[in-house]
Amino acid sequence: MKLSVIIPCYNERASLPELLARVRAVDLGDIAKEIIVVNDASTDGSREILEAEAQRGDLVVLHHPRNRGKGAAVQSGLRVATGDVIVIQDADLEYDPQDYHLLLRPIRLGRAQVVYGSRFLGEHRAMLFWHAVGNRALTLLTNVLYDTTLTDMETCYKMFTAEVARKLRLTEPRWGFDPEITARILRLGYRIYEVPISYAGREYHEGKKISWRDGFKVATTLLRCRIF
Repeated sequence: MKLSVIIPCYNERASLPELLARVRAVDLGDIAKEIIVVNDASTDGSREILEAEAQRGDLVVLHHPRNRGKGAAVQSGLRVATGDVIVIQDADLEYDPQDYHLLLRPIRLGRAQVVYGSRFLGEHRAMLFWHAVGNRALTLLTNVLYDTTLTDMETCYKMFTAEVARKLRLTEPRWGFDPEITARILRLGYRIYEVPISYAGREYHEGKKISWRDGFKVATTLLRCRIF
């Protein structure tokens, strides 16, 4: 079995070397690991860091000529991924790659083809209040529209098999990615398995990018995917 780790990256120079070190350090035993980083036209030196890291030979690096968004970066990564299982990994340090073990377990046991890591079920650094409220509201909307019981639809840690990946038709280039992929998965008839993960959320001064305005895009994407 092989795990493809897709890392969308936009201006993450400060965290990128440490994040790559953490991903490389995860020992998955008999599971091979493929690391794919998609540089979404970073302007802070991330490109140069990736080119240096790629010299080690264990990294696939793709470059977007212009900034297109997280969703577009993930879609680029999916097109070249060769793993039996795929996981999305943000380029910051909010999520711990050691949790890959927890995410992989239900898939290896044959219990699921899609596993999400829930920040609300595991230990976590306290989130910004309105971020937590917005996340829970959007997750509730997902549950109502798609008849499910998720606790964290917006989580970065989404793991799924290559079989699922081949059936997805993703078009959202930016923050609509999370609701779109969740909606597509549920509309295909897959039930999402959740496991608790650790979470160390960062503040805006530390580089956090998503804001409350993006919540409107998430909600409209959920509605569009359900109606059409």
